Amino acid sequence: MSSWTPVTCRCCDSATVQPLVVIELAENVQPATKQWIISKIESHAKDGGAQLLAHPGEDDDGDMILVSAPRCTLLQAAEYLGLAKRYNDGSMMIFSYKDRANFMSADDVEEFLTLAEKQYIVKYELNSVKAPQADSIPGVPVKKGTLRPRQTIFQKLEKIGVIKQMYPLHEKQKLDALAKAWYSNSRYWGQPLDSIQSYFGGPVAFYFSFLDFYILCLLPPAVIGLVLFLLPWESMNGYILLAVFNMLWSTVVLEYWKRRGSGLAHRWGTLYLTTHFSEPRPSYWGTLGHNPVTGRLEPYYPSWRRKLRIWLGSVPVVCSFLLLVVAGMVGFYKFEALVSDFHRKHGSVLTSPLLYLPSITHIFYVNVLGMIYRTVALMLTEWENHRVESSFQNHHTVKVLVFSFFNCFAVLFHIAFFRQDLQLLRKRLASLLIVSQILNQCTEVLVPYVTDKLFAGQGKKLSEDDPLVDRLRAQGSLPAFPGLFGEYIELFVQFGYLSLFSCVYPLTAILLLLNNITEIRTDALKICRLFRKPFAEPVTSIGVWQGAFEVLGFVSVISNCCLILLSTPVQGYCQESGISMGKALLVTIFLEHCLIALKMIIAFVIPDEPSWVRTEKAKMEYNSLQALTHQTL
Repeated sequence: MSSWTPVTCRCCDSATVQPLVVIELAENVQPATKQWIISKIESHAKDGGAQLLAHPGEDDDGDMILVSAPRCTLLQAAEYLGLAKRYNDGSMMIFSYKDRANFMSADDVEEFLTLAEKQYIVKYELNSVKAPQADSIPGVPVKKGTLRPRQTIFQKLEKIGVIKQMYPLHEKQKLDALAKAWYSNSRYWGQPLDSIQSYFGGPVAFYFSFLDFYILCLLPPAVIGLVLFLLPWESMNGYILLAVFNMLWSTVVLEYWKRRGSGLAHRWGTLYLTTHFSEPRPSYWGTLGHNPVTGRLEPYYPSWRRKLRIWLGSVPVVCSFLLLVVAGMVGFYKFEALVSDFHRKHGSVLTSPLLYLPSITHIFYVNVLGMIYRTVALMLTEWENHRVESSFQNHHTVKVLVFSFFNCFAVLFHIAFFRQDLQLLRKRLASLLIVSQILNQCTEVLVPYVTDKLFAGQGKKLSEDDPLVDRLRAQGSLPAFPGLFGEYIELFVQFGYLSLFSCVYPLTAILLLLNNITEIRTDALKICRLFRKPFAEPVTSIGVWQGAFEVLGFVSVISNCCLILLSTPVQGYCQESGISMGKALLVTIFLEHCLIALKMIIAFVIPDEPSWVRTEKAKMEYNSLQALTHQTL
């Protein structure tokens, strides 16, 4: 393969550019097809092209196209997306291509836009290329290669297998520098967030910022829990103290995270992203018709059919999996009874560990069922045929959250509020946390470490022959980044254990703290070394997960109040004082309402945005209005 020859932009005076994205073609793709794809990449936007720069890779017959972008395309896309950048006075302003001379470093696109932004813009421009009219793809059979008017060309090429995969390229020097500052040093708190956002984009940076913030916030409940565990905490005051603290802690943490998130979004220029009319998803299908909003020809699928699929297809399947959760819970209780009976009859020091075997077995069952369900939930959401990506993601997330909540917490709720066995609840929670720690150390530490060593050795061997070819192909051979969905689910479950039930097991917070200190470094290792670099769409926050955590915070009020009522010290106090359970229940309901009101007051008192962010937003709105007035005049 000939080395990449930097290309100079033909429509502006930008400097030479380096490749940002690799398009890997199928091995049997004809040269005519490859040339046609390159022409679509390089054509001007007014001619229906992406207005990017392309290099044929090895040669015209090769299976690789290297893509980059000229300065003008990058800057115009930055304006269209609504990215905010530093103005000459140091404030953040929504970027304007016409006013680019007044933005800091706008003449140096390497400094002005991050690597993640440039690579996303390349993908965005490629996905914006549509067939202006009915056409066919050269070198592809007519049955497969026919293009409808306004059909997205590159999504069609991926669907029919002409494009095998498309991925952004790593920059080795930047990646090595980031890895050294991120997970190769000895610090446990404080992530290089700006470098992460610049290299991997907003979604990854927001996740690691939230995880870092969450770890720091675990310190107070960890210290309090450890002190209470070492002291005789099983008193009425101990239960009430830990339960009330957990409820208020969850509220304060989430409110301060909103403030931190808005500050990061402002700093990274994504707090003011432009909302555009959503195009159909690549897999969306239906009868061709004219969109009443745009007038364009596109697939149409009636919403009533989608609702039928949801209610008559997806909902019964989800309910079936919930029944499997119940079946697992019943099996756990039967196994628990058998083991307890065996221990009573043949009890000894050797049989004591067997008491934890039902919980451990059920934990494995829950984890396997969860993995199967996630695959099924994705297939169901695809089958529902949602038109836009946001609707698809919302329905998929709701499916997984509902099941995860039921799968992970149903047994704990049943033990606590139906069996009212807080000793068993404590044992079950301890088993969950300890087994999770062991599984985490194996899957999150050992496997990534061994895999990294294997890939590192392979990359070193390949680089002796042809460094450029091997570097590109080695990146393409890595598995695709699975996204952060699983990581957020893990944090969601953790947050539930802590906020809902930790008043019966004070060591919950310290075990989660130890787990996450390891988690944050191994997650960094995995994304840097074990997966292909992901494309990163600009985002303003952690999205739907904020609401999911807040729902857990409200449920925690009910859970903790009920656990206080059912605790042995409170039950004993009621009996000694002659207080009936009816009166105790009324007091508990009153306490619950007071705490919910207190949570709402705290959420109201703590603004979602720091005062400096509100000031900066007001300045931006004022400056934007002034600029619009000058343009009108």
